[in-house]
Amino acid sequence: MSQPPPPPNQPPQGGFGAPQDPGYGYPQQPPTPPPGQQGYGYPQAPGQPPQTPPPPPAAPPAPPQTPPPGAGGYGYPEQPVSGQQPYGQPQYGQPQYGQPQYGQQQYGQQPYGQSQFGQQPYGQQYGQPPQAQFPGGPGPGAPGGSGRSKQRMAIIVSAVVAVALIIGGGIWFATKDDGGGSEAKGKDKQSTQGSSSGSTGGEDKPAKTVDAKLLNKVPMPQVSDQVTVEGMWVTDDTFVKAGVYKIVGYPLSGGTAKWTIPLDGAVCWSSDHLTKDGLTTVLYQEAKPSAKDKYPGCSEIGLLDLKNGKMLWHRNAKEGDEKVRFDEVTIGGGTVAAGGTSGGAAWSTSGQALWKPKSGEQCSDDGYAGGEDKLVAVRRCGDYDNPQIQVQTLNPKTGAVKSAYKVSQGIDYVHVASTDPLVIGLDAGDSTGSAVSDFLSIDDSAKTGKVLGKIGTENGKYDAKCDSTNVEGCRKIAVSKSANTLFLGSEDRTDSTAATANEVVAFSLANGKPIGKTDGVKGAALTPLGLDEDGSVLVYQESTWEAGGAVWKIDPKSYAKTKLLQNSVASHEVESKFSPSYSEIIYSGKHLFMSDVYATKPSGTYDKDDPLAIIFGAS
Repeated sequence: MSQPPPPPNQPPQGGFGAPQDPGYGYPQQPPTPPPGQQGYGYPQAPGQPPQTPPPPPAAPPAPPQTPPPGAGGYGYPEQPVSGQQPYGQPQYGQPQYGQPQYGQQQYGQQPYGQSQFGQQPYGQQYGQPPQAQFPGGPGPGAPGGSGRSKQRMAIIVSAVVAVALIIGGGIWFATKDDGGGSEAKGKDKQSTQGSSSGSTGGEDKPAKTVDAKLLNKVPMPQVSDQVTVEGMWVTDDTFVKAGVYKIVGYPLSGGTAKWTIPLDGAVCWSSDHLTKDGLTTVLYQEAKPSAKDKYPGCSEIGLLDLKNGKMLWHRNAKEGDEKVRFDEVTIGGGTVAAGGTSGGAAWSTSGQALWKPKSGEQCSDDGYAGGEDKLVAVRRCGDYDNPQIQVQTLNPKTGAVKSAYKVSQGIDYVHVASTDPLVIGLDAGDSTGSAVSDFLSIDDSAKTGKVLGKIGTENGKYDAKCDSTNVEGCRKIAVSKSANTLFLGSEDRTDSTAATANEVVAFSLANGKPIGKTDGVKGAALTPLGLDEDGSVLVYQESTWEAGGAVWKIDPKSYAKTKLLQNSVASHEVESKFSPSYSEIIYSGKHLFMSDVYATKPSGTYDKDDPLAIIFGAS
């Protein structure tokens, strides 16, 4: 869901026969920029240990890097989509997601994404023609900053290791037609854009803007070491935030806690999805750290009822006598699904087990993406240094594969940005640390998925971030089903004399072409957060020394923008400690909620009063 380095929750594990790098297992001081994600197949810690994210305005102390966790096996040969057996039987195909919230949505919230860097630039390099330019849009920009994420501790085999061939001025990666659901000759790796012109948004629409003030702060918990507190949601009457070994519900304007749900250990991952009934799910450690076990496993799945402040049930999956460790969890179509290098497991909302990893399987579900009615899995088979990945739309009740898109070989990690419509993110050579170089819109209405359009981020020209190895976790984007459009912010201009700091650009999911843009504002970038309940695109305007932050909504078809909320400049300093790149941000009910994903020990006077979360509104 959000920000700085992952917590030290994971010890080096040799889980389920995965090869282990002997050099791991010792605490390391992470570098200032977020470290690159480790490659698939290496031992990894459940719950992804902390890695240093991009520091906020007031640079926080570099958090400790958690030792690598154990990795699970993969490589199970896939069966054809037709005749696929339900989950729990030898098959490939378990769900995963990455789409904006649904049901009672966390409007604007996006999971935190850790950056991955060290990969070769892709997009306009090697003679690649530039992406179609929207009218008045910015020119190609320098690589952007990096974000943070929960990572699998494995050595990353960069997507660029796939041999690049220069063909006709475009970039192609050496790969053969796999004959499956992927487009011939690696269409998902060729960075090409149609040349079309789009329209610019009309006049800003007048509206009654909320003159907001800082209503409340949630104090930073006192800890001796960094602890993950990822997770933030908003219901009709409650602001909910993950704390240290607990989930806490507050009044919408903050203040004294209304209720608390205790957890056995620290949070490892929280789903952004919130159903109409107020249900969501979290992955947490089986115990608190102790002298005997400093890095408890991320094995526990809890289904939470946030309307009533209760945990309905908690479950885990076992392989033999060992608990399976997971990397992420989601909820979609009435199913709670958890995935990772050790495989995937799922339960109905009533708590009934639907499937779990089986001994001897050579494939694993990296993770699942949820949604109101859909569940999508990212399924990995083959050698860890040359995996074959499929994106599978599942029957949430049985796990049967309804549609499968085979990703071209050479891509190591796949993210799901949206399940309905299905939009996936790939890293085929991004060098900005965003872990995504291209978004693909996929038609999953047939058994074999088909690429409809490709949208390149062009090495930072368009700003988006995804968790480097997890399925869900893409942020700074918005996907509109009604307009069949992906919205991305253009890079932030550093020129203070520019008329606008950036634009929000609309891309058609039918063909990947830019079709319109919304002009930004002077001096502060606009960042898409997601959609509100009426389908408008919500964007956050960053705070500056001259003005507090603001929230706007953009009409997804006319591209006109309307200001909804304006924060006071008096609270600029505390607001600037939270950023769309690494913080959790939700706009709901005329309130703006911002929170951190780590509880940290202050390192000096400059951060001793930093809050865990802040709330803005009129009252």
